[in-house]
Amino acid sequence: MFEFTHPWVLFSLVIVPLLIVWYLRWSHKREGSIRFSSLSLIRTVSALSGKRKVNFLNFLTLSIILLLVLALARPRITSKESESSWDVVDIMLVLDISGSMRAEDFKPNRLEAAKLEALDFVSSREHDRIGLVVFAGESYLQCPLTVDNDVVTNILKQVTIIDEQHDGTAIGMALAMGINRLRDSEVKNKVIVLLSDGSNNAGELDPITAARMATDYDITIHTIGIGRNGKVPFPTVDPFTGRKRLIYQEMEIDEETLLALSKETSGQFSLANDREGLSVIFDELDKLERTEVSVTDYTDYREIFAWFLFPAVALAVSDRFIRQFWFRKRN
Repeated sequence: MFEFTHPWVLFSLVIVPLLIVWYLRWSHKREGSIRFSSLSLIRTVSALSGKRKVNFLNFLTLSIILLLVLALARPRITSKESESSWDVVDIMLVLDISGSMRAEDFKPNRLEAAKLEALDFVSSREHDRIGLVVFAGESYLQCPLTVDNDVVTNILKQVTIIDEQHDGTAIGMALAMGINRLRDSEVKNKVIVLLSDGSNNAGELDPITAARMATDYDITIHTIGIGRNGKVPFPTVDPFTGRKRLIYQEMEIDEETLLALSKETSGQFSLANDREGLSVIFDELDKLERTEVSVTDYTDYREIFAWFLFPAVALAVSDRFIRQFWFRKRN
């Protein structure tokens, strides 16, 4: 389907017929003339072709105006909206981006390993509605529920570790944000997948209280502890050389809280010690029962204003060249 983004611009086209009328009725009266008793003596004089040249140049000018107005109206080709039914599970990924996710017991680090597996998971769920919340000291909605996997994928790729000023681990608040996005869903399976490596130490809401809220809306929370207990390699900057170096820090995964969250909502807790462990966990989530929902496929637009703009520019350059070198006027 062909349409214009700014159809009101087309009203400017009224200038084209006005210019034509002006030229036909008044412009020719401005031309000079010489009286001859007979034109037979000068029929072959090339200067008589001047009117054709003027007409040609006027035609070029009108064509340029027409093409520019059409380009400014932004023509585009659209595809129609349609309704389709898909079997879906509504899933909110809740991803920890606190400073501890820099630990390199996963390669290249905990966050990047979790992102890689999450990307694989998103790409494998073609018609599920997936959203994304990230959190540290505060929680941030990165993507609401959507069936557009490309959108979720692009946003996931851009997720980075939070800056030190906003560091922390507010699990309860992050879960509350995920619950808020799922509570009005009518599908049978509503799932939050929490990926975290720390214990709740920020925010105004206790994680267990958030889990109880989830049960009120039939939301299941699956928790994944990312990382290893004990001493793990952690990157730091050497104050003398300015180079990155690894130090070993004692880090503990709060398995007790993560397990309690999953039990409260009849979910599962898993401790992923490596990427292979994360992959197994996401495979289990892939077995969830789905619910049929109607999804609106929105209109797709393809801009084609360049089809009119580039010819207009080419004609304008040609017009200038012709006037300057070919049909040069004499003063």
